Amino acid sequence: MVRALSVTTAAPAAWHADPYTDALRSGRGPLFLHRPDGWLLPLDVERWCAEPDLADRTVLRRCRGAVLDIGCGPGRLVAALAADGVAALGVDVSPEAVRRTRDWGGSALCRSVFDRLPGEGRWDTALLMDGNVGIGGDPATLLDRVAQLVSPDGLLMVETAPYEIDERLRVRVCDARGAAGGDFAWARLGTNALLSCARPLGWRPAGRWTAAGRPFVALRRG
Repeated sequence: MVRALSVTTAAPAAWHADPYTDALRSGRGPLFLHRPDGWLLPLDVERWCAEPDLADRTVLRRCRGAVLDIGCGPGRLVAALAADGVAALGVDVSPEAVRRTRDWGGSALCRSVFDRLPGEGRWDTALLMDGNVGIGGDPATLLDRVAQLVSPDGLLMVETAPYEIDERLRVRVCDARGAAGGDFAWARLGTNALLSCARPLGWRPAGRWTAAGRPFVALRRG
């Protein structure tokens, strides 16, 4: 049974910690987000390190133009887009994630989404997959930042939590042996919470769907 989590300010160093790096290198978990009260959220390392699945493909089919994958992880989506001839860039604070993305044939930078990035204001589509709307622990700040990155009519696709939730957390990445990285801020949003956060920031709903039990929302600027 999945229990609950928590986080601090986005601390990129937390994602450099051995449990996360080791999991990406091996392509296997178990790996968790863990908060001080003992809550654990399993992280789906095996899926992240595999080819895009059918649910991922529903997102890839909706991408338009040049794509920025925020928190790209080991790069399954960036590599798939590149293989299809789509201009795509991944950004991730984990050097191992960036290395794997490049090994798979994708382009990636080891940076935070809050760093200066190429093509600001010109990306046609941005992705926040695998719960990455939680980056930084403040979804409104993140959505504002994405608005700076995409074009005036840009598209954002978000994978939300599979149940209604709206929480700000402090967590660590840990493995089954108890090895853990530093703590950092995170957030978890269900679909309704995402829409409530996005609308006042100028994002309008452009679609919502569920595939393999994973819910997705498309948002558009303008």
